[in-house]
Amino acid sequence: MSLNDPISDALNNIYNAENAAKQVCVLNHSKFLENIVDLLKKEGYIKQYKLQDKKPVKQLVVYLNGRINKCKSIKPRYAVAKTEYDKYEKSYLISREVGMLIVSTTEGIMSHKQAKEKGLGGRLIGYIY
Repeated sequence: MSLNDPISDALNNIYNAENAAKQVCVLNHSKFLENIVDLLKKEGYIKQYKLQDKKPVKQLVVYLNGRINKCKSIKPRYAVAKTEYDKYEKSYLISREVGMLIVSTTEGIMSHKQAKEKGLGGRLIGYIY
């Protein structure tokens, strides 16, 4: 596992575990990653997650429910204005109503739909459907 991009590694690990029909995926913890996993839970892509504080490292244990078809990080992390989400939806998602872009905004991590509703721009982190 490379430590150059922990978010990309985490999303790839979730995707690979999902493809292998595993029920559980263990990730290295960071607060940023925890916010992303929390968003995936709220949107129904995973069942649950919990924080495991095993010394010397904290880990996130993610319980999968088989709803993820594709899940990747977006490189480079494009800055997106509040009016530009449609362009990126067409590039990364298979359909307008299917999936979500994960966006980092001034109000935290959220889906592109929430960011549109709140009128916020941000940086694209990844996508999932």
